[in-house]
Parts: sequence; C-alpha cells; structure tokens
Amino acid sequence: MNLPAPNSKSPQTPVVAAEVFQPIGEQPQGEDTIDLLEYWHSVKKRKWAILGFAAASAVLAGAISFAITPIYQGVSMVQIESRANKLVSIEDVYGGAVQAAEHYQTQTEILNSREVAERTVRALKLWELPEYSPKNKSDGLLTQIKVMLGLGSLEPETEESLVRATTDLLRENISLAPIRNSQLVKLQVESTDPVLAARLANAVAENYIINDRQSRFEVTQQASQYLQDQLGDLRAKLRQSEQALQAYRQKKGIISLGGSAQTLAGQQAGGTNEQFVAARSNRMQLEAAYQQLNAVPRGQYSGVPSIMRDPSVISAQARVTELTQKLAQLSETLGAKNNQVLQARAELQAATTSLYSAQTAVADSLLREYRAALATEKSLERELGAARSDVAEVNKEEFELAVLERDVQSNRELYDMFMSRAKETNLASEVQSAIARIVDPAVPPELPIKPRKGLLVVMVLLLSLFAGASVSVLLDMLDNTLKDGNEAESRLRLPLLTALPAIDEHEHAEMARLFIDEPNSQHAEAIRTARTGVLLSSIDQPTKCILVTSSIPGEGKTTLAINLALAHAQTKRTLLIDADMRRPQVGRRLGLNPAAKGLSNLVAGQALLPQCLHTVADSQLLVMPVGDLPPNPLELILSDRFKAELAKLMDQFEIVMIDSPPVELVSDALVIAPLATSTVLVAKAMSTPTPLVQKSIARLQRAGANMLGVVLNQLDLRKAGSYQGKYYGVEEYGYNYGGDAYTGKGYESGKPKALKGEARSRTST
Repeated sequence: MNLPAPNSKSPQTPVVAAEVFQPIGEQPQGEDTIDLLEYWHSVKKRKWAILGFAAASAVLAGAISFAITPIYQGVSMVQIESRANKLVSIEDVYGGAVQAAEHYQTQTEILNSREVAERTVRALKLWELPEYSPKNKSDGLLTQIKVMLGLGSLEPETEESLVRATTDLLRENISLAPIRNSQLVKLQVESTDPVLAARLANAVAENYIINDRQSRFEVTQQASQYLQDQLGDLRAKLRQSEQALQAYRQKKGIISLGGSAQTLAGQQAGGTNEQFVAARSNRMQLEAAYQQLNAVPRGQYSGVPSIMRDPSVISAQARVTELTQKLAQLSETLGAKNNQVLQARAELQAATTSLYSAQTAVADSLLREYRAALATEKSLERELGAARSDVAEVNKEEFELAVLERDVQSNRELYDMFMSRAKETNLASEVQSAIARIVDPAVPPELPIKPRKGLLVVMVLLLSLFAGASVSVLLDMLDNTLKDGNEAESRLRLPLLTALPAIDEHEHAEMARLFIDEPNSQHAEAIRTARTGVLLSSIDQPTKCILVTSSIPGEGKTTLAINLALAHAQTKRTLLIDADMRRPQVGRRLGLNPAAKGLSNLVAGQALLPQCLHTVADSQLLVMPVGDLPPNPLELILSDRFKAELAKLMDQFEIVMIDSPPVELVSDALVIAPLATSTVLVAKAMSTPTPLVQKSIARLQRAGANMLGVVLNQLDLRKAGSYQGKYYGVEEYGYNYGGDAYTGKGYESGKPKALKGEARSRTST
C-alpha cells in the first residue's frame, strides 16, 4: 500500500478547534408572516384530491336533493289597517290609543297565533288530510321506541287531540314576511301539494279576519254590559254628592260665596301685614338709635349721630362754636380780665348749657319714640295673627265647599260619559268593520321553493373546495419538516451545501458507490456541488477535517460521507474515517474485510497506521474502518491519543472525512466536532422535524463545532416543486453530465432509475 507523503508540518500540530460559540439564533422574522403564495402552492399540490372530494360531495348533494320531497309555498298578501273604520267612537273601550307601529306588530303576532291556526284547522278539518294527519306521525319509529321504553304512551285519538296535533303541524309551516314601510304582510304556508299550499294561505288569512271581528264583537258586548252595570252605581253616587253639598251650605249659612269672603279677608290681612312691616321697620331704626344712647354715659351725646343730626342740637352746637372762637380772639387782644372777655365767657357757658339741654331733650324724645314704636309693632302683630286666623277659617270653608262641588261635578261628568258610551256600545255591537283584508289571494305555485337543487349543489361544491383547501393548508402547517433547500437555509440559518435527490431503493453497497458507479447522474452532480462548497469554504486552509453527522439514524450521513470522500479523492489526498464505533457501516458498505484493522486498533496501539488504511476499488480513496468494536467508544474518543492520531492524519492527508454517530443518540459527534476543521449536518427532506435539526445544530455549536453547512438528503424533486410552485430539476441543484450534453442517462422525469433495473427496500443510516 502506498501511503501519501507526509506533510511538512509537525506530527504534533494541534487541531484548531472553534473557540467562539455561534448560536443558531432566532428564526427569520419574515417566517412568521402569512405567505399567500405558500397557501396556493399547498392547495395546488393536492389539487386533484381536493377536486375529487368536491366533485364527490357535489354528486352526493345532487342525489340527496333529488331524493327530497319538493316543498311548495302558497303566498297570500294581507293588508292590516292602522285602525278600523270608525262607524262609532268606541275604539277607546277595547282598543285604546295604540301607536301605528305597535298596532301593526300586534296584529302580525295575532295573525301567527295559535288561535287563528286552530280556527283554520277546524274549518278545513286538516287532520283528515294525509299530509297533516297526526296518525302518520304517531306511528313513527321514535314514538314506538318511547312507548316500549315507558317514556311515552299512545293517547286515545279524540277530536281535541287531533286538533292540537294538527295545529302544531300547521304552525310549523306558516311564516310571515312583513313588507317594510307598508301595511302589507306576506302570509306564507308550505306544503307538498301546491294546491293545498294556496288554499291554506287564503284560509289562514280569512280566519284571521273572522277571528278579529268575533273578538271585537265579544269585547263590545262585554263593554256594553259593564257600562250598564256601572251606570246604576254612578247615578247613586251623583245623588249622594249633591245631597252632601247642599247640607254643607245649609250648615255654614253659605248662599253663594263665589270667593268674595275669601277676597275680603285676604285684603284685610294684607293691609294689616303692610302696617306691621312699616311699624317693624320704624322700630328697628329707633332701636339702633336706642342702642347707641345706652352705649354712652348720660349727657355725653356728642358721638351719637342720631342726636347730633337734630336741628336744635345743630343750632346749639353752632352757637357754642361761634362763642368759642369769639372768646379766643378777645382773650388774645384784650386779656383775660377784660370785661368783654368776661362777658364772652359767660355767654359761652350759657350756650354750652343750652347745647346740653338740647341734646338731653332729643335723647329723651328718641327713647319715647322707641317705646311707642315697639308697642305699635306688638299691637299690629296681634292684629295680623287674628286676620290670618280669619283667612284660614275662610279658606277651610271654601276648600270643603270646593271639594264637595268637584265631587258633584266629577260624578255628573262620569255619569254623562258612561251614558254616552253605553249608547255607542249598543250601536257598535250591531255593526263591526274589518281591521284587515286580503289584497292578493294565494294561487297554486308552479315551482317548489325547496330543495333548490342547483344552489345546494353549488354551495356544497364551494364548501367542499374550501374545506379541502383548508385541510391541505393545515396539513402543511402541521408538517414541520424541511421541504426544500430554501426552507432549510431560512430555518436553520446555515448554508445549504447541496440537496441530494431521492432515488429508487438500492442496496447499501450500491448507494455507497453511486458517485463512481453513475458519475453522470443527478446524485453525482449534487455530490460535486457539495465538494465545491467544502473546498470554497476556507481556501486559505490547505488541510481540512470534515465531520459528517446527522440528528437521528436513517438520514443518509454514511452514504454522504462515502460519496463526498470519493469525490474529494479525485483531486486530493483523502482519508475516510468511520468513527461510528457503535453501528459501523463504512467498511461493510465498501466491501472491506469485517476483521480489518481500523480506528480503534490505531488509537489503542494495537496496530500501525499502514495496517489500518484500506483502499477502495476504482478510486484513490483510503478508508479507515472502525476495526475491533471497543467496549467504551466514548472514552476512546475522549483520550489524548485519539486527538494525537487525528492530528497526524490531518498532517498526512489533505482531506480527512469522519463519519460519526447521530447527535441526538450519543455524544461522540459532540466530542469529535471541536477537533474537526468543519462539520456537515445531514437532514432527511420531508422526514426529520425541523426543531430536532435546530436542536442538533445548537448542541454542536455549543460544543465548539464550526458548522460548514447542511446537506438535504433524499429530496423528492416533484414534491419540492409542488411546494415552490415549479418543477425542481437540474437547474436547481446542479447539472448532469451525460455524453456531449447536460443530460442524465438512466433518469426520467428528474428521478434516477434503479441500478441494475431493480428496486429494493433500504434503511439509510
């Protein structure tokens, strides 16, 4: 075996693991929006199933509609007068003042009442007709079961029971349709017989009119009897009230007051009240002056305004002021001992005495006036009280007299009204006017109103289409798998390296060599696309260690790892390592000896590197199988020797491809991911739930993996095209090389044929 030349790098070159954790992040914001185009694609994808369901439902609806007994409707137009024609003014006795709208609504309810329906049943003897015969209803299976279980009993068929049962059946078939802003009502009666439908509509309307006339006649008779009974009582009450009035007048000696006594007493009380108000006002004014006099010592009235305003006091005060000024002038010119000064002083003293006398006289006069005003006020108050008592007595007599007069007047008016009503009622009992009339009698209809076969079929067809479309959209909304490459990139937030088309069932060995066995197939071209993505992911890094894993078994990770390694082996020194020490598949699929040495032997030191490398026929690929299955796979991978051996292999090979166990089952992939240059996750289209794939990516990133991208495996191009509204073929995922043109041999309609002409069941790892 020729091993590749060792790389110039040191064997102990450490593997550079990803140091920065890159979370998967949230879903793109636009993914939560409603995409009508996706709904359309969902419906279009299942269009034939939806159309078939709708067609079957329409056919079934048509068959049912033709099997249903047709129902005809007789329509009679009835006009309801807002008020009956007034032959006499008796409407208040039994009708009252009713608003037009309320009257119209009331009559409509009466038209639909049980009484009118029962009158119609009795008039036509409907229980004798087969359609309305209660006997046909009582013999039903449900009735028999109730009788057997003791929940009911068969009542004897009397005329009353037949009428009740038939009335219920008739009312179920009657409907009213008032015409807005008019006095017209459409009376509609349904029946399986068109002639009977028209007959019943006219009969119900006629019996409504007859019932109204009879009801009004009965009310009139009752009112007349009531009025006659009341007239006797009213006549006796009128006589008693007149006798009571006359007796009161004789007792009080009243001939005819007519309000004169009350007016005279009121005028007298009013004059006394005016005098009392004036006396009180005068007393209050004098009381103010009196209080001022009591507030100062006797004789010192110079500060009392009411005294100082008196004319005599003002004159005396002026004389005192004049003599005071004269004395002051003489004292300055003649001296205090001069006779003129002495005479002036004597005159001043006399004037002061006169001022005091005037002030005292005015004060005494005010006191006398105050006492007189107080006495006058009390006297007038007593007179006013007496006048008021007289007025109250007169009012009492006038009130009692007015009550008696009103009693007589009301009894007389009530008696006259009842007498007039009694005469009108007697006349009204003889003549009654109709409150309604039939303006358009019903005629036998030509066409049934139900079932409306065409409308029923169309409605069922539309509802079936809507239901089928809703179910289709709901199924797609509940489907959380990855359906195409665009969805994988948008949901997983990772680049899509390639999408492998779904192919017919193959044996595992055949699938592992598809790249070299069918190089011109779509599958091979998709592998080339993945290889290009790997090579372009980090151009400046010459050595690459690629970890291939998946979320769960059966997603095709081993098949991808082998084919991708075969693709790289065409241009680079490539090594494929089977690190799945629990369920190894690489060696078996490539036809290697089951006892061949491999990874476990190399790490455990039981074999040398050349003994653990094996070639693949028709390729330059070297494979390192698992070797002997170890009892402790995870401890073996966690060992430092595994890291050292992996670093040596990365120095010797340009591409190292590692096939590891699924992420969600064991932790082997999480341990190997930080040691690899990049990690590729395989997801099975339309199978693996998206949340599970997102969880696996998050776990790998938390472990330190450098996520290179995602490979969508086993993608059905037809279904993917139906999801996206177009056919996904080679233009979406790569070109096929076949002969001299870009065509695929062995493929029809974008789907490769089975190898060797046979399809076998398989379970991908």
